[in-house]
Amino acid sequence: MAKRDRKADGVDDSIEVDDTRADELRPSGKRSARGRRSEGANATAVATSSRTAESASSSSRNPFARIWVFLKQVVGEMRKVIWPTRNEMVNYSIAVLAFVVVVTAIIAGLDIGFAKLTLMVFG
Repeated sequence: MAKRDRKADGVDDSIEVDDTRADELRPSGKRSARGRRSEGANATAVATSSRTAESASSSSRNPFARIWVFLKQVVGEMRKVIWPTRNEMVNYSIAVLAFVVVVTAIIAGLDIGFAKLTLMVFG
């Protein structure tokens, strides 16, 4: 479990929340756009039409303007990413390296086995 997912010590979970104030207590961070996506097909149609209008107008721009828009979109998307903590990154890296070592050992064993089998068959 990640550090950010753990419950803080001394936090009382028995606090009741008034449903009328639920919107005020809702987080307004990175994931607030998820609720807006599910509002209906009309919102999707509006978003799609705005994207097509933007792409049509960007086709008439010069290439430097297109690159600038692309880089601005990349930065915007990178801000939405939930980055792993240092501890998670170390654990993931160790897991990947261990997997690579195991698969390399299996492939090396198969290679040596097939080489010996070939020498036995063809002398």
